[in-house]
Amino acid sequence: MVAQSELWLMETPNHKRRPVLVVSRDDVIPVVNNVVVAPVTSTIRDIPTCIPVGPDEGLDHDSVATFDNLAAVPKSVLTIRLGSLGATGRRRICDALDAMADC
Repeated sequence: MVAQSELWLMETPNHKRRPVLVVSRDDVIPVVNNVVVAPVTSTIRDIPTCIPVGPDEGLDHDSVATFDNLAAVPKSVLTIRLGSLGATGRRRICDALDAMADC
């Protein structure tokens, strides 16, 4: 089961693979086909719309989840759970969403 603040390997139909951070809230995930994800990139920017992730979260190198490029993807393309943001995950997601929407 996919959950908010988890990092997953996403495999697209053309077999490209990349890590993503699940942003959708837990109570909606079981009832929808698509989930909102933040793509993970190794282009590290120290801006409020990026959440740093790396080995502590299950990745092999330091990266960021970028909230400036959110996407809705089918749950079926999330193939391997890599890790999670841990206890502070939800707060970090909320902070990045707030910065992205400039609320």
